[in-house]
Order: sequence, then structure tokens, then C-alpha cells
Amino acid sequence: MKIIEKDDGRYWKTSSFNTSAYLLCKGFELVNITPLDNPKKKEFVFCDRPEREQVLHNFSFSGEDDPEVMVDARKLILCIRVLKEKLYSNQF
Repeated sequence: MKIIEKDDGRYWKTSSFNTSAYLLCKGFELVNITPLDNPKKKEFVFCDRPEREQVLHNFSFSGEDDPEVMVDARKLILCIRVLKEKLYSNQF
């Protein structure tokens, strides 16, 4: 497991599985999965990039057919599979 001691702006964290799968599809690097107080929840830690805020804004607020948010369905399924494998195998 990689330990991230402090948040110095290099990392961005979320407990949203769907957001994490989307970021993974968009090429963001997942560096850790950490447990939260609730044993059923985890926090996904990504290397932060300047465009992350805009990518997430588009993901949350763009229209259904907006090319900015479109991802290949097979790639999204692969990203979901990768996240689940990491969650259940405790690879981090």
C-alpha cells in the first residue's frame, strides 16, 4: 500500500466509484485506495492535474452527447473492472 502522508496539492481524493472509473478512463493515474472510517467505503487517490477540475465539471454538468464527456464503452468497462480488482485484491 502506498502511504500518502499529506495533501500538498499533488493528489486528489474521492470516494465516488463512478467518478474514479471516469477519471481512470480519462487517463488520470490512480495512486492509492485508502480505507475510510466506514468499513464499506474507500477513498480513491489520483495524481492531480490542472485539467481535473474542468474534466469533472464536464462529467457532472455537460449534456448526454457532449463530445467532451464521451468515452469508449469498452474502455469504461475495463476501467470499472480494474477498479474492482484493486478494491477486492487490496493491491494498494
